[in-house]
Amino acid sequence: MLKRSVSFFILPLILLAGCSLPVQSGSVNDQGEWVPDRSIEIIAPAAAGGGWDTTARMLARTVDEEKITDESFGVVNKPGGGGAVAWSYIHKRNDPHNIFVSSPPLHFVYLNGQSPYGYEDFTPIANLIADYGAFAVREDAKWDTLDELFADMREDPESVTVVGVSSPGSMDHIQFMMFADKAGVDITKIRYVSDQDGGGMTSVLNGSVDVISTGVMDAADQARAGKMKILGITAPERIEGDEFLETLPTAKEQGIDAEFIVWRGMFGPPDMTEEQLDYYEQAFQKVSESEAFAEVRDMYGWDEQFMNSEEFQVFLDEQYVELEKILNDLGFIDE
Repeated sequence: MLKRSVSFFILPLILLAGCSLPVQSGSVNDQGEWVPDRSIEIIAPAAAGGGWDTTARMLARTVDEEKITDESFGVVNKPGGGGAVAWSYIHKRNDPHNIFVSSPPLHFVYLNGQSPYGYEDFTPIANLIADYGAFAVREDAKWDTLDELFADMREDPESVTVVGVSSPGSMDHIQFMMFADKAGVDITKIRYVSDQDGGGMTSVLNGSVDVISTGVMDAADQARAGKMKILGITAPERIEGDEFLETLPTAKEQGIDAEFIVWRGMFGPPDMTEEQLDYYEQAFQKVSESEAFAEVRDMYGWDEQFMNSEEFQVFLDEQYVELEKILNDLGFIDE
């Protein structure tokens, strides 16, 4: 794996976040189980209100309400650098009482050179949920399927403008590029517009852009209202449990051999012991299997996708390789 140069502007924040005093690491009891010596701190690497924050708070609430552990779980927000500030904090403290929630930006930010820390610098504990992307157009657009859209883009990649909330080289951008690439489109010529103020849907509806790359639930709200149509979703198979979502076709069933899972999982510091890892792995499996967390998933439209540490590691390895290729093809990686 190639290490990337880190942005000059983000580095001071990362270094500041890593400054701390020595910490205690708990103990192991007679049964060989790790016993924390204080409450657990879940770091949400962003401000309150986003996906990381919501996942962390729902997880902590479930642990406490279901009395899954003797120790309480609290949430601390550490925004900055697209997650890089929080990752530096966790890595340099190297304290098993501090863990964090993450998702694909852990790959993107590292590969784009905005953080010296990638997934291999931490301990994958468990994945809990999966969310998926969607590609949507205005209801009266000429395309009814992804195949029709990509057929036009194969002829003229610059004829279609794609919008997303993510900056170039991050999630909304790259998930679209992955599928366009698999469909035979020249992804180096695709026009992508980043609208981080959240105006992407409006831009599609007023005709300023053609396609939005976003999350399934965001697109579904407009599609339910009859304003947009979803050409395809990035899930490996159709989403179950909701009559409307069940109607949304996957890219795979349209002949595009690609999928993109917006996972959300838990990570710990780099030097966790087997006992510490077992403590968290067992706790999060109980969370995932609880009725309380099932209700949370239904509330937010998340899919259940528990992976233990070993399974999560394999998944992360595979996704990293895919994302590295796309980002390299698009010129985002400086070798």
